[in-house]
Amino acid sequence: MNDSTEHPHHETLLHDALHAHVLESGGDAAGALLAGLADGALRAARRRQRLTRAGVGVVAAAMVATAWAAVADGAAPRAHVVEPAAGNGTANTRKAAVPVSLLPVTSSEEHACAQGSRGYTVRATATRPAFCVRADRARGMTDVRVAAAKAGKSTVDGTWQVEVTLGPADRTRFASLTGSLAAAPAPRNEFAIVIDGELWGNPYVASSITGGRFEIAGPHVGDLTSATAHDLARRLDPGR
Repeated sequence: MNDSTEHPHHETLLHDALHAHVLESGGDAAGALLAGLADGALRAARRRQRLTRAGVGVVAAAMVATAWAAVADGAAPRAHVVEPAAGNGTANTRKAAVPVSLLPVTSSEEHACAQGSRGYTVRATATRPAFCVRADRARGMTDVRVAAAKAGKSTVDGTWQVEVTLGPADRTRFASLTGSLAAAPAPRNEFAIVIDGELWGNPYVASSITGGRFEIAGPHVGDLTSATAHDLARRLDPGR
């Protein structure tokens, strides 16, 4: 015989075992709750049996499943709710990207910044001296979370760079900022790209940048390698 004609055997065994446990434990509150749950499970099983015998189809529905866990030492039981997965069931794994500050340059001088001057020192190279870049945080865009960043080689000189794309709101602000710099004399037509307190570039602006994209090539062109460009893109991109 199948489950449609036999008594709900498994539920009956569980019911009897739980009631025996309650008797052995002296009938505490947790045991009484378990016994009540067992009674309910047995009633549901018998009702399901009657519906099946009457030829009533059972339609499965997606529901929030609630499982009860008994707590030892006479403590009150607690409910553990298992929520159904949303969407495709994958967790939200987007990370918090490193913020970028885009600041109008106020001065650029050929020497290292004095300690405590709040400037950004660009190291010397074999062909260029060190110089100190100062920027205006009050007029700039600070703590910007970019929409996307990817590493690649420049189509002009083949050096490694990171192309950054801003979100819609920051794109509008960036167009306004770069538009205000375009007519200024050098170096006040430049903006400083600051990440984690370090200067990663200070490109000049010839006109308002309305597309919301700019490139990071390093303080000196050619500073980035494949490894450093890909690492920077990974840190800036929220989807990586």
